[in-house]
Amino acid sequence: MWLRNCWYVIAWDHEIPAPESAQLFTRTVLGEPVLVYRTSDGGLVAMEDRCCHRHAPLSKGRREGDCVRCGYHGLKFDPAGVCVEAPGIPIVPAKARVRTYPVVLKNRWVFVWMGDAEQADTALLPDNFSCDHPDWKHQPGYLHYDTPYLLICDNLLDFSHLSYVHEKTLGGSTQIAQARPEIEPVAGPGGDWPVMGIRVSRQVADVPPPPFYRKFRAFDTNLDRWFIYDFVLPATLLMHSGGRPTGTQGQDSGQTVRLHSCQTLTPETETSTHYFFQQSHRADEGDDSVTESIFNSLVVAFNEDRDMISAQHRNIALNPDVPMMPLAMDAALVQFRRLLAGRVQAERAATGASDFPPVLNATTATSAT
Repeated sequence: MWLRNCWYVIAWDHEIPAPESAQLFTRTVLGEPVLVYRTSDGGLVAMEDRCCHRHAPLSKGRREGDCVRCGYHGLKFDPAGVCVEAPGIPIVPAKARVRTYPVVLKNRWVFVWMGDAEQADTALLPDNFSCDHPDWKHQPGYLHYDTPYLLICDNLLDFSHLSYVHEKTLGGSTQIAQARPEIEPVAGPGGDWPVMGIRVSRQVADVPPPPFYRKFRAFDTNLDRWFIYDFVLPATLLMHSGGRPTGTQGQDSGQTVRLHSCQTLTPETETSTHYFFQQSHRADEGDDSVTESIFNSLVVAFNEDRDMISAQHRNIALNPDVPMMPLAMDAALVQFRRLLAGRVQAERAATGASDFPPVLNATTATSAT
């Protein structure tokens, strides 16, 4: 269930080679191979990584100035995707071109628009401010999943799993699972996007600092922890989280932890996913060793997620028709899936498509109580 008229992250900016580099960057998004490169003026180009002639990957070719030459039969394409040279053919056919995609860089994330280019709207970009802000520090991360992206969305929308999947890392307390979250809609910029996602807020009072925190700070008291995040279309989490000594609400403390996380999921295929992530700390609340400690802890924890979700996916694949039992903890993920399905259905209706996806399928609960 893919929404096409939206922005997907295809790369961190450091992954795209400099204009003078001989390397070409390619990554598959929504089942489409996409080539991304920088022009001599520093701009970005995103085009289908498939020559219109014999469908060879253009990434197997080479850069020639701001153009790309196919490494199979030598067709040369300009940044607009137009073939400007075909060896042995004096007049290049007008139809000799490859698709290009709107592409934009925002706060170190490179976004591509996979749908109707005329509808590309930068107002719909998520606010991933801490990916590139002088007041925040982080290390960028990437993981590849061999699972459908919606299973990872489900995981991010239900933080009760922190108590068990991440018992020795991010969690550290069963009280996280016992704290019932508040869920509310996140408004969009208007027009056809009145709601962009949902906001999930979870307050967890008087719990031991998690092992994750103890790696970069000493504590002599329990903490009141908070997790407040927007999960917005197509699949991006923007979260403020942290903890302060119990009973010190509104007071500054040297033991207070403040974090901001930007995480986003980009479907590669029906059964594989790109996962871009970072967790930032305030620049004045720790040096580079803190930044590295947070990143290393995050990698360990997110591998815990991947191991669990991969095992879940294998189980589902054995018999995808077996229904799941809906529980109260599924409320956020059910709301998000319904929002997404409604957007996909509206998008397909606008294009005349009739193969609407189900609102929910066997990979999630159908309701929550």
